Amino acid sequence: MCCTYCRFRLTIRIIMRKIISNVVAVACVVLLLALAASCHGATYYVANDGADDNDGTSPVSAWRTISRVNRGPLEPGDRVLLKRGDAWREQLVPHSGSADGHITYGAYGEGPKPLLLGSIAKNDPADWVDKGDSIWSIREPDDAPGEPVISPQDDPAWSLWCEPAATAFGIRDTEVVDSLPASYRVECTKSGESRADIQLYLSPLSVREGKLYRLTFRARCSEPFSMHLPCLMRSGPPYTAYASPHVVARPVSADWQTYEHYYMARVTADDARLTLYLGAMLPDGAALHIDSLSLEELDWESSLPADVGNIIFDEGASCGVKKWSEEDLREQGDYWFDAARYVVKVYSAVNPAEQYSSIELAIRDHIINQSGKSYVIYENLACMYGGAHGIGGSATHHIIVRDCDFGFIGGGDQYGGDQTVRYGNGIEFWGNAHDCLVERCRLWEIYDAALTNQSNGPSTVERNITYCNNIIWNCEYSFEYWNRGTQSLTQNVRFEHNTCINAGHGWGHTQRPDASGRHLCFYIADAQLRGIYIRNNIFYEAKNNAFCAPGWTPEQIDALVMDHNLWYQAEGVMINLKDAPYTMAEFPRYQEERGKEPHSIVAIPGLVGPEDLDLRLSPDSPCIDAGMDVGTDSDFDGNLRPQGGAPDIGAYERSM
Repeated sequence: MCCTYCRFRLTIRIIMRKIISNVVAVACVVLLLALAASCHGATYYVANDGADDNDGTSPVSAWRTISRVNRGPLEPGDRVLLKRGDAWREQLVPHSGSADGHITYGAYGEGPKPLLLGSIAKNDPADWVDKGDSIWSIREPDDAPGEPVISPQDDPAWSLWCEPAATAFGIRDTEVVDSLPASYRVECTKSGESRADIQLYLSPLSVREGKLYRLTFRARCSEPFSMHLPCLMRSGPPYTAYASPHVVARPVSADWQTYEHYYMARVTADDARLTLYLGAMLPDGAALHIDSLSLEELDWESSLPADVGNIIFDEGASCGVKKWSEEDLREQGDYWFDAARYVVKVYSAVNPAEQYSSIELAIRDHIINQSGKSYVIYENLACMYGGAHGIGGSATHHIIVRDCDFGFIGGGDQYGGDQTVRYGNGIEFWGNAHDCLVERCRLWEIYDAALTNQSNGPSTVERNITYCNNIIWNCEYSFEYWNRGTQSLTQNVRFEHNTCINAGHGWGHTQRPDASGRHLCFYIADAQLRGIYIRNNIFYEAKNNAFCAPGWTPEQIDALVMDHNLWYQAEGVMINLKDAPYTMAEFPRYQEERGKEPHSIVAIPGLVGPEDLDLRLSPDSPCIDAGMDVGTDSDFDGNLRPQGGAPDIGAYERSM
């Protein structure tokens, strides 16, 4: 019990801090007004009932779409405000500000945070077709009307290219097949060593972004082989893909066979080409014949633009279970993405739209793609139901993410083909990144990491990245870090005052081939370390390890600055280091052997209602006054920190 004099001194300290804080706040306001005046920042409004031909400069003349926002024009100091309570199913691609002013993407009005959804809703029973045996598919493009890009009556101008490792020539056949123009024949003398050694292609072609294209043609070969169906790509350097690069192989025999393939165009372009890569596949001495080729742009809105990383039923009450073949669909909620036809199939006893009140198909794409962007602020936004990252992108700097929500993120197939590697983080800074801040955000149900900075090198610099006052639950990893290449550098990365609970308790854990469940996941990283700070955090319960760095050397572990954290993991290995596992009961041994965390504690954190996600501190929480001053003067709710003799551990400061 504090004496009256102690309480008096504490009250005086709080009053003085508030006075100082107010003085600083006034000074900041004056500075911000001066900056605003110098930047001449404009404010643009976006609402579902707006129109893109408006000027966007007031709520009554708001823009309607994120596509309009992406087109700009935006200048340093400008703000884009999305109407609260509205939702958009488009990817946000921000504009960069400058040292003269950030570009801010925020919210206006009353109600819940504006929603940026990375998903496609399929809530109408008419969206689903019964395929029999409890298999339901979204409508397939078989019968969709098409606009010809190339018709079977055309005589396509094929071209053939051979690298020095291969020898082949192409020629029009003189015969007429089924009253169609002549077919094209490729005669191979030497197949080469790679697929690119022989390329048969058609160009130029015109495609439109977001449109589905159907290719059909016939082929036969004097020698049987496996042929990869054509890629839709750019005609010239850098030969980028204009559609998802699904590698689909089909057998070719001496008899004519018909082949079909679909492409979802990523861009609008007039320099597209279809390329058959035949090198190292077409047998030496073989003759390949192709005819009856058709390419159509389909009038079809039901197809999906990319892999489905997750299906969220009933706003998160349950999730689909991703399978890699249609034959594996056996249980309620199992689903499979047909990459060749851009459709999804679900196992359900009845029509899925009758089984569930809402169905969100999370598409494998970042909800916000900020590659190469800088001086950007995101605040008061909710990013939900995406199949890749919530915010992702490489080579970023001076990024601020505050007061945002990220839920049910990730699960998409990262590479396609047979690799079947799923991924997806809440907020990721990939590659070179510096001077970034993530604060007062909520992140939950993330397939991989809630927060991460990472890179595969070889000479990457990650510096001045701070994550503070965030609330994280049910993510596979709360914080993941790695940076590779001995010439790479990680400097001044701070993970402080975060509340992290139930790592590995999310939707993706039981679906992962590498089920982990870790609060701190530090993969092998041989970059130079100059300050990674893990302080004042709550790490409560993890399916596997609260702290995992089994590939790190003792010297790397020594470079971590860790203290004043609260740890609790009732079962299993809580801290997993190289040849040194520690259970929760062995935490004192960890402190002694590693010489780390002298002020950290092991205890139940004393949260008001963790089962209801009320993660504030209860009056008897051991986190109260147990932290250290790391320069963070407010908490998740904006309350002054500290309220007592020292800062509290975690994202919340207990009010006096």
